Amino acid sequence: MTDDTESAALRGDDLQTWATLATVLEWLPAALDAQLLRDGDLTHFEYGILYALADAPEQTLRMSVLAGYANSSLSRLSRAVARLESRGWVRRRPDPSDGRFTLATLTKDGQEAYAQATPGHVETVHRLVLDPLTTAQKKQLREISRRILRSIRDGGEWSAS
Repeated sequence: MTDDTESAALRGDDLQTWATLATVLEWLPAALDAQLLRDGDLTHFEYGILYALADAPEQTLRMSVLAGYANSSLSRLSRAVARLESRGWVRRRPDPSDGRFTLATLTKDGQEAYAQATPGHVETVHRLVLDPLTTAQKKQLREISRRILRSIRDGGEWSAS
């Protein structure tokens, strides 16, 4: 290694902290997907779409807004919504107030799929993330996550309404 590479390398506590977080970032999505695929035949990304629509007024959002919530490109979101649409869980239509936009609406079958998937997902989130932590650690994790989010993107904090 060159001196520049050696001086820039992560070491000690910094390396341990980063390696642990990086591992969580790799393993947690796969664990969430595995449970949702097994119990609801949908990915965590697709579950997030159903969640956002279930929580929206009239269970409808513009695709561009939904892409923002999902931190997704419109093309990736469109492919996922097409999969959900093929199951009858989401319906797309032009926005009547501005035809340049497309609305996505959660259907009755989509509401049922979301309701069926939620208990297992919540149990998995508790088992993998929340239950191993004390109340103080949950608060610390929330604050640490908020700080990281703000360093990635101003105003990047997601909030449950």
